[in-house]
Amino acid sequence: MSFLKAEWRKLAIANYLIDKNILTEFVPPGTEIDLWNGTCFVSLVGFMFKNTKLLGIKIPYHIDFEEVNLRFYVKRFENNEWKRGVVFIKEIVPKRALTFVANTVYNENYETMPMSHNWSESEKNREVKYSWGKSQIEHSFKILASRESYEMPLNSETEFITEHYWGYAKVNSIKSNEYEVTHPRWNIYNVRNYEINVDFGKLYGAKFDFLTKLEPHSVMLAEGSEITVENKKTIRTNLNNTNT
Repeated sequence: MSFLKAEWRKLAIANYLIDKNILTEFVPPGTEIDLWNGTCFVSLVGFMFKNTKLLGIKIPYHIDFEEVNLRFYVKRFENNEWKRGVVFIKEIVPKRALTFVANTVYNENYETMPMSHNWSESEKNREVKYSWGKSQIEHSFKILASRESYEMPLNSETEFITEHYWGYAKVNSIKSNEYEVTHPRWNIYNVRNYEINVDFGKLYGAKFDFLTKLEPHSVMLAEGSEITVENKKTIRTNLNNTNT
């Protein structure tokens, strides 16, 4: 049985160019940074969890909720192939129980904050906005996009950003957690405008403060789909094997 089943919907994604050396301390043992045409990205991602089930059970008041995360991309070579995954600097959710489970079971870095979202449509456009707060400061990420979605181009930057199917979390200097995330290929929308009001330094620490005034390299809006998060396994690099 999958650890978690849900839908991820209306994924707003802003991608920033970053020196890969800034991320060194966050790279889980057994993985290496995954580059797109020699470029290292971190991404700010806001989306909705819908119809969430934990071990097949819907938990009251924890079925539909927002998440915003800051993540980067890694890969792991195993069984003669590359497994492409993501590492989260921090994930923000509005429910304390979600934070407790994710931090305890998967060794992620979740934080609980008040959050809200707004989705609206007009004849030609759609607007998606995620808002969250900390220390009486409201952060927000808003996208104006086409109303209709379309298939993602093959071998595109959008494909690179969205087609990572593994999650990795650093446990210590020799051990990482690995888990698989499954979903079909997503449709995307044409982004027409965006507005990002985020104090990255306050949310993610001083080394990410420069992102506050940096224009993103690209901004995307993906429709999303049903997803699963599978049970974790542990990678122990000193033993050159994996143990469940």
